Amino acid sequence: MPMTLHKPAARPRRFDLIAFDWDGTLFDSTAIITRCIQLAVGDAGGTVPSDADASYVIGLGLMQALAHAAPDVPKEKYPLLGERYKHHYSLHQEDITLFGGIVDMLQALKQRQHFLTVATGKSRWGLDQALGSVALKDLFHASRTADETAGKPHPRMLHELMAEMGVAPERTLMVGDTTHDLQMAINAGCASVGVSYGAHNHDALAALGPLFVAESADELRGWMLEHA
Repeated sequence: MPMTLHKPAARPRRFDLIAFDWDGTLFDSTAIITRCIQLAVGDAGGTVPSDADASYVIGLGLMQALAHAAPDVPKEKYPLLGERYKHHYSLHQEDITLFGGIVDMLQALKQRQHFLTVATGKSRWGLDQALGSVALKDLFHASRTADETAGKPHPRMLHELMAEMGVAPERTLMVGDTTHDLQMAINAGCASVGVSYGAHNHDALAALGPLFVAESADELRGWMLEHA
């Protein structure tokens, strides 16, 4: 009697909602943002932060990040600080590209019926500009930015995304390159995955208990398609 072959059952989704940070997670922008922070602080008369100190604040809301990176710049100069950062960033915005394989990963996850969202420290204007420039808008179901909610690690971004999509915290995954992202996930009651190819290193991310820390975009893609 011939053997009947059965296709294996599809792996059930572990997470219904996946929230991605933007800079340093999907976009290869960490080095440019670090340099723009340093230039802005110098323009405002502050002590230029080291690469490590400037990259540490990536992921926070813009003014929160700049204030942390420039503790000796008086508050009355914060508008100048923000203006100079935006000036320097605008000169390099077209230099920023997606990490290799990211679009393929997002397309595969969307085909598997995950809700894909963005939770970023960027402004709404900045995110919309980035989405338009790389034609990614149709891949995401929703997004939240720091200027319209609350800066990381406050959980409001994730709370709003979960409410909009109707997904519980235990079915939500946050993916990011900073401890601010992972702490936000903890604060929201969600699981997380870290990526160490962005702003913060493996050990700092691992200390917050993510399910996985990816060393490259390829590693992230492999883990997400197998385990998410």
